[in-house]
Amino acid sequence: MASDTSASNMDREMILADFQACTGIDNIAEAIALLELNNWDLVAAINGVIPQENGILQSNFSSEASQANLFGPHSQPPAAAAAPPPPPSSSSPPPSSSSSSSSSAFCPVLPTRHIIERQPRMLNFRVEYRQRSVEVVLEEASTVGEMKQILEAELQVPASKMQLKGWKSGDVSDSTILRSLHLPKNNSLYVLTPDIAPTASTSQNSSSLQESLNQNFLLVISHREAQRDYSLNFPGSRTIQEVKRNISDLTNIPVRHQQWEGWPASATDDSVTLAASGISYPCHHLSVCRRFSPANTRDQFEECTDVHMVSDSEGDDFEDASEFGVDEAEMFGMGTSGCRKSPMMPENTENEGDALLHFTAEFSTRYGDCHPVFFIGSLEAASQEAFYGKARDRKLLAIYLHNDESVLTNVFCSQMLCAESIVSYLSQNFITWAWDVSKEANKARLLTMCTRHFGSVVAQTIRTYKTDQFPLLLIVMGKRASNEVLNVIQGNTTVDELMMRLMGAMEIFTAQQQEDIKDEDEREAREMVKREQDEAYRLSLEADRKKREAQEREEAEQVRLQQIQKEQEEEREAIRLSLEQALPPEPEEESSEPVSKLRIRTPSGEFLERRFLGSCKLQVLFDFVASKGYPWDEFKLLTTFPRRNITQLDPAWTLLEAKLFPQETLFLEAKE
Repeated sequence: MASDTSASNMDREMILADFQACTGIDNIAEAIALLELNNWDLVAAINGVIPQENGILQSNFSSEASQANLFGPHSQPPAAAAAPPPPPSSSSPPPSSSSSSSSSAFCPVLPTRHIIERQPRMLNFRVEYRQRSVEVVLEEASTVGEMKQILEAELQVPASKMQLKGWKSGDVSDSTILRSLHLPKNNSLYVLTPDIAPTASTSQNSSSLQESLNQNFLLVISHREAQRDYSLNFPGSRTIQEVKRNISDLTNIPVRHQQWEGWPASATDDSVTLAASGISYPCHHLSVCRRFSPANTRDQFEECTDVHMVSDSEGDDFEDASEFGVDEAEMFGMGTSGCRKSPMMPENTENEGDALLHFTAEFSTRYGDCHPVFFIGSLEAASQEAFYGKARDRKLLAIYLHNDESVLTNVFCSQMLCAESIVSYLSQNFITWAWDVSKEANKARLLTMCTRHFGSVVAQTIRTYKTDQFPLLLIVMGKRASNEVLNVIQGNTTVDELMMRLMGAMEIFTAQQQEDIKDEDEREAREMVKREQDEAYRLSLEADRKKREAQEREEAEQVRLQQIQKEQEEEREAIRLSLEQALPPEPEEESSEPVSKLRIRTPSGEFLERRFLGSCKLQVLFDFVASKGYPWDEFKLLTTFPRRNITQLDPAWTLLEAKLFPQETLFLEAKE
């Protein structure tokens, strides 16, 4: 573990050298503070110092190449480091030549002029005061007093009576420079004025408070010791005391030992609701850690003494443990995390995901951040993730069973399970799920889950192992019919043996996976052919359907046109018959009245002959022609010589007036 820490420190020295070379910051303490603010993420730290418009670092290369450039070929990303190293003293040696070379290889991504001539970094502040919200933008070279002067003009509140709260680093003075606080680009603050009585306009606060009680507040709580953040939603009606109790369940820090930062100065009573506490809405940042006092230290020392006395009476166990190169204190975890009271997993937890979250947090607290990535969720969900995806994406399932009652647990966790080679191999090839069987209730629940998912044989196998044989690492492989436990690795093993057994399981799994991939590819090929055939058949049916529909539409159109034509013919025939019946009778040749004999030639060459009284109107002549199937709106009635269009004459004229007496030959011609 000491070698891992030295290697981590060496990586961070290289990151520090790269950061100073790229940003031009000579102050080592300032550079370390900026890197810690960004969790030793070199790219994020450089982007925070150099504004985007002045050369933000572009990630236009692959992630592997970027990690190789940033951290060197043999180093790990900063997220894998256990804890940031303390700021180096003045006697610390300068960065090595290898660091300088890596810096020179990395820094050409940024233009040199942007390093020499940096534009001032601007900070955005959202300041809440009672029912008002003010947006303020300042250079990071400004002071807190200058911000108060701006707020004085905006809020009409004297700067001398103004308390500016919400700083992540605690209370600050008016002369504090914003750059020294290492703030992010966007910040939320609030103003308190305890010396100024509320005005008449605040009489509506009761209704606003009632609305706040129904709102949800997002509390981002940083657990400094575990180096992790909790994002928790609470209704405004929840009290500060209830929040602290919930945090006690998550962090195992009793409420009386919690030390908080970030609560408003007015929130001195834990019975106050969040809505009335003065915290920022909708999001407020807090931090918590364990408060150590002489009394606590003495209690812990007495507890540790008791454990040591018990361990002296069990010398045989220590002789076995000495084979692993650890002493009694490390055996019981006292060398790293002190005497622990909190269990690895709460008893009778309803939600398995919450139990795994607690397990992961406690595991990190005891053994550091370099540990396998435990799957957060139920055993069924872990099995689904490992076994039931595509064949190429499937993995083995590693089930780690922890037992605090076993003397081998701490050695196995710290020396084997947290070894970098084991962590890396598990992360690449396994889905790792964990459970704590220290409590009988949790063990019974595990046996029930194993019986349901793997069968009674696996549950009976786990039941046969004794406490001193724990912890166990079960390697499970998914198969078509049922899941199979390939190996059960006990706690009394070594790193090399553990790695060999993991690799042996991977060989079996890889052979099975290749068969599954081949079967899956063949099945997908068959399904692809079937889908193509089905698609071709569907397109054929679709084409036939469209052709049939087009034919049906054409036939329907023909029927419709025939129907219309038939109706038109029937209508014409009805009109013709009515005109024929309305014609006056044909006069005799020897009539006492003048009689005109007309001979009409049709377009087909036939002749129509009829006698009309000379007093008959032209309309009677037109009706006679129409009754023979030649309506006067479609045909013209013309004389031979001189050529005249009779249909253009007034239908009220008589035949005598139209000079169609005593006889005349006419011919019909269709109108254009």
